Amino acid sequence: MAILSYYREYFMFIFSPPQNGSHSFWFLILSLLYALNTKHPVPSTHQPPLLPSPVTRWFRIWVKSMATKKVIAICQSGGEFVTNKDGSLSYTSGEAYAIDIDQQTQLNDFKLEVAEMFGCNVDTMSIKYFLPGNKKTLITISKDKDLNRMINFLGDSATVDVFIMTEEAVARNISNMPASRSSRTTVSEAVAPLIDVAIDTTHTDTPMEMDVVNCTPISTSRPVIAIEDKNHKAALQWENTITGVNQRFSSFSEFREALHKYSIAHGFAYKYKKNDSHRVTVKCKTQSCPWRIYASRLSTTQLICIKKMNTNHTCDGAVVKAGYRATRGWVGSIIKDKLKESPNYSPKDIANDIRREFGIQLNYSQAWRAKEIAREQLQGSYKDAYTQLPFFCDKIKETNPGSFATFTTKEDSSFHRLFVSFHASISGFQNGCRPLLFLNHTPLNSKYRGMLLAATAADGDDGVFPLAFAVVDSESNDNWNWFLNELKSAVSTSRKITFIADFQNGIKEALAEVFGDEGYHGYCLRYLTDKLNKDLKGQFSHEARRLMVSDIFAAAYAPRLEAFERCADSIKGISPEAYNWVVQSKPEQWANAFFPGSRYNLMTSSFGEMFYSWVSEAHELPITQMVDVLRGKMMELIYTRRVESNQWLSRLTPSKEDKLQKEIATSRSLQVLLAHGSIFEVRGESIDIVDIDHWDCSCKEWQLTGLPCCHAIAVFECIGRDPYEYCSRYFMAESYRLTYSESIHPVPNVDRPIQSESLQLGVIVSPPPTKRRPGRPKMKQAGFIDVVKRQLQCSKCKGLGHNKKTCKDL
Repeated sequence: MAILSYYREYFMFIFSPPQNGSHSFWFLILSLLYALNTKHPVPSTHQPPLLPSPVTRWFRIWVKSMATKKVIAICQSGGEFVTNKDGSLSYTSGEAYAIDIDQQTQLNDFKLEVAEMFGCNVDTMSIKYFLPGNKKTLITISKDKDLNRMINFLGDSATVDVFIMTEEAVARNISNMPASRSSRTTVSEAVAPLIDVAIDTTHTDTPMEMDVVNCTPISTSRPVIAIEDKNHKAALQWENTITGVNQRFSSFSEFREALHKYSIAHGFAYKYKKNDSHRVTVKCKTQSCPWRIYASRLSTTQLICIKKMNTNHTCDGAVVKAGYRATRGWVGSIIKDKLKESPNYSPKDIANDIRREFGIQLNYSQAWRAKEIAREQLQGSYKDAYTQLPFFCDKIKETNPGSFATFTTKEDSSFHRLFVSFHASISGFQNGCRPLLFLNHTPLNSKYRGMLLAATAADGDDGVFPLAFAVVDSESNDNWNWFLNELKSAVSTSRKITFIADFQNGIKEALAEVFGDEGYHGYCLRYLTDKLNKDLKGQFSHEARRLMVSDIFAAAYAPRLEAFERCADSIKGISPEAYNWVVQSKPEQWANAFFPGSRYNLMTSSFGEMFYSWVSEAHELPITQMVDVLRGKMMELIYTRRVESNQWLSRLTPSKEDKLQKEIATSRSLQVLLAHGSIFEVRGESIDIVDIDHWDCSCKEWQLTGLPCCHAIAVFECIGRDPYEYCSRYFMAESYRLTYSESIHPVPNVDRPIQSESLQLGVIVSPPPTKRRPGRPKMKQAGFIDVVKRQLQCSKCKGLGHNKKTCKDL
């Protein structure tokens, strides 16, 4: 067996084995040699052993093939490492190139080629790779032997992933631990280890064993931890918030805040042993760790001083849950500035930013609660906003004289209702707007929920003009009655007002009770057709319902009785039942042919959609903040439209001027005949009668729109009258300017009222008892409904309202 040992030495001298420390490999080779040359003498120690020529040739060929073995190195750079759930690392993004290397490749040549590909600096380049079967530990290539070992470790594999980390990438993925923990490293659970491991196999003759503990770095002369590009932000900013004994603080709260930041920067958790108004003793949460700190109040002063501190850590801070160190208040203070700039800052983005910048993992609910705290810090609490209501209403009336701002409470002093109408809106409606108001509501999804009721008008250019709004607990007959009474007191006009509104949820009864004969109630067509769909649900196909809704709209816009009856007959042809429903729905309150008031062809209460979009942007704010946001929007709207109208050169508003010009163009082809006095006959595609003294035409367009129709304009051209003299005054540019002549003024100290003033009022308003329901609130606004929804239709019985699976006829 002596020859076996001798040959083994020789073969180790010639080449390195394909698998490091493989006893089976040597046993196989030497057994073969021994069988071929059992009579060969043992060579002396001063000369190389003699081998049979066939075996020598075989080994020369084998060694040569090993030396020329080609491996494709897939070089990747510009990406980042991501930790998977099992602790393994994945490389994402970046770009990749392929280079072939072998045992003869020099590391410097390899670096030069890589630097040329990626355009990086050779001096700041770091090359790493994974061992086969181990995606948790990165191995560094720093010399030629490391490059050769990588090829040997690959075995039969023809490719290897090589990661090129430049100086910028190292800064993005690596951070040194704080000096106070130089004897070891600690990693937050939110990050994974990136370890420099130097493996020496020069004189290894046994299988190499490597134990890698998941998420725990190996102590080396230069420990490195993989984190994202800003994950070391906490360490850079806060590692010296606690400097040691004799450090002083103005209060215990300042000391606790500094300690909290210090623990995040240094990656450990702590607990209080003593925590009162005179002293604070804190120790590391790990039982056996000696780290602790003691601070107390300096005698005869209010300063807090660190008296004792053991800076030595023997624990592993990585075992502590990262979320333990991130309280909602702390996260809220961190994200407050970002939330102020971006009100739609989502909890998901908050969690991602905190993980990236501080290495702390938050779940969705933690991030959401932190956002609520930050929002409260910026906007004030919901509860305080109700307390400020008396002060807020007085400030509105003080800064905007003539405005209405009233509120009511329940017997227990909890909030009940709030009504707001600014003097600029009241004046604009009385002096320049048509006597036409649109009533609607929209839900509020703030902490204490509620409903916003609103009355909007139409200016001379058919723009939305907000008049008044109220915050109530729900849409009910009592709340609508109160809102309309407040509105009537604010407007106090002698004109009969036409209201376009729903006819359910108490609004119909409230209008009749408050305004009676002083106003007209026109049904909103959207609510009307929605009720038709609900009452006749399941009886008609989608196409049939679409046609019926189209016919109802046509009937509503029809100016004369004949046109209305044609549309009604069309509905009757589809369904006699639907026709009966239309007849019984009081057409005198929604059809132009019968309606006694003037609705100017504006048929839906969703006319004020712009105002409700403002509400949707501010509905989650505390009540005073929400009202002030709406005030600011209205103030800006009034100013903008006033400036724009001062540039107009036409006598009418732009939209009405365009309509009048179209009617003038149409009138040129009509023939005018004088019938009697101020009555004329106009012939075209039809024969119409025009009475210019009563501003009346048999086509009814003049009465419905407020602008002369083509028949009336033909008469004016014939007798030399000016058509502008017969246009409604509400469409004149001068009336439009009167609408926006008054301004809404800012209300100071909305978010920070003077406490003494608020308390002097003697009225304490508490939040209403209702709170927001759990779950994500519905964002769809009431009133903007899809009047035609496709119904299910069974493919077997062809019935509506169910499918084949739930069909009862099967």
